[in-house]
Amino acid sequence: MRKDLPLAVSLLALIWVGSTFVPRGNPARFDLDGFGRLPVLMDGRLKPLDTVARTGLLMLQGRQLVRDPAGQSVPPVAWLLDVFYRPSLADTYPVFRIDHPDVLSLFGLGSGDGDAGVRFPFSKLAPKLAELDRQADLATPVEAAVRTPFQRAVVELRDHVAYYARLKFSLEPPDAADFNAIVNDASQLAADQASIEAMRNYSLLRILPPDEAPGSPEQWQSTGHALLASPGPGPSLQRIRLLAGIGKAWRDQDSDSFNAQLGLYRADISAQFGAVARKCSWEAYFNAVDPFTSSMVLYLFAFLLSAASWLRWQNPLGRSALRLMDFGFLLATAGILARMWLEDRPPVTNLYSSALFIGWGSVGLCLVLERINRNAVASAAGGLIGFGTLIIAHHLSLSGDTMEMMRAVLDSNFWLSTHVVTVTTGYASTFLAGFLAIIYILRGVLTRSLDRRTADSLARMVYGIVCFATFFSFIGTVLGGIWADQSWGRFWGWDPKENGALIIVLWNAAILHCRWAGLIRQRGLMALAVFGNIVTSWSWFGTNMLGIGLHSYGFTDAAFYGLLAFVATQLVLIGLVLLPADKWRSGAALSA
Repeated sequence: MRKDLPLAVSLLALIWVGSTFVPRGNPARFDLDGFGRLPVLMDGRLKPLDTVARTGLLMLQGRQLVRDPAGQSVPPVAWLLDVFYRPSLADTYPVFRIDHPDVLSLFGLGSGDGDAGVRFPFSKLAPKLAELDRQADLATPVEAAVRTPFQRAVVELRDHVAYYARLKFSLEPPDAADFNAIVNDASQLAADQASIEAMRNYSLLRILPPDEAPGSPEQWQSTGHALLASPGPGPSLQRIRLLAGIGKAWRDQDSDSFNAQLGLYRADISAQFGAVARKCSWEAYFNAVDPFTSSMVLYLFAFLLSAASWLRWQNPLGRSALRLMDFGFLLATAGILARMWLEDRPPVTNLYSSALFIGWGSVGLCLVLERINRNAVASAAGGLIGFGTLIIAHHLSLSGDTMEMMRAVLDSNFWLSTHVVTVTTGYASTFLAGFLAIIYILRGVLTRSLDRRTADSLARMVYGIVCFATFFSFIGTVLGGIWADQSWGRFWGWDPKENGALIIVLWNAAILHCRWAGLIRQRGLMALAVFGNIVTSWSWFGTNMLGIGLHSYGFTDAAFYGLLAFVATQLVLIGLVLLPADKWRSGAALSA
């Protein structure tokens, strides 16, 4: 049984991962997948409606799962269809997450009024929207970093309500009794200019491509803009009529008519804009596969198997963990490559993608270390870092589209491929050294499994990774200065982000000098490596939330408290290192 365990684990992992690549059957007769693949321009990027639905739900409620008032699960695309075409029904879905008790009191809501006491429908919020606007207007002038939790909550909720309201105006007026009849009757269309102007002013989406291919993304139009600009016969009006027909079929729950008109619309778009349609179809498929979630699960089980191998069945459990690490790494690699192709960008373009890349780089280094040492230590570190960084990435995705348009100053594929990748590799390796040190500390303090051989192996790994991190952090920081000179006309300006990068270089260099000079031994090396986690997290996240500097992306309440919690755990671990050697359960620590 022990001999066959790695093979059994590998087969189960392959079967499970393979099942995620198989398109799930649609329980309804409606071609929801086809509608979700339709291209649309939003936030400056062409994307499928499936992405609009998923990112919208993540932003509004922190998850993609939607439940109707009866508790039945609703697919994200079906929810978006209801927002477009059956807004009164969509208003009953509990998709607005409210955690702050004072905001709940503002609306007179209690734990029994929504899904799990934290998610509520728009219909419950509508009677008190005027008060929400008043409170948000009072909070808006206050600087984001010094707002109270209540002020941040009301500003965020108003933004979410505005986003939801604008979605309703994207394809047809939410108050139209039969928009299909209006767009098919020139006299009704001319008489309903107020609703058309509201669509033009409030729509979030530009779903109509230019009349002639190829066209640029800037030429895509909303339905309201197209009707006001050219209400006469033409490709745009024909497409609007097809969209209105899709809406009527959805309201009538006529699947045959829905699928037929959707097929005509998709054929029309694909004929002129085949490349755009194909790319959006692949992005929708990528969303459905969700390789990073699968990778996160594999990393978690790899960590658990690695930790278990220190207690029993070291060889079979360690090999099983390594197989899961391999599968998780391959999935993450495929996901990053897919994002690069969809964005036409290098792997790191924003905080979300930096979390993916830091985890990917750390796991890759761990795979190399594990094949050298074969003691399940690197597998445990890789599983923990991979899982942790993907959790961080998930929380970063709650702010909206993770393939957002680049800020103008960052819009350089060359520097994104050199400076950003290099300095992020430095982040990844510094974190890896710190997490290897954490394994050393926890095994030494809590268990007797840290024998002399394992302790020496961990010390060599931490030392080697710190050398690696110093090199990449230094090169990446220098490249960043060259990019800054090209973009802003100065190599160095003591910007908080620049200071953070410099501190990482100096801290790693300080660790090496302390080791070379004999100022620290194994336990001292581990304490300094753990503090490297604090230094790196500050440069990665903390500097972005200061509200000053050219790299400031704004204060984020959740990220700030998460950063404080992480720093506190690292200080506790450093405190464990400082315990007298006789307090460590492992005998290897006595002479370290």
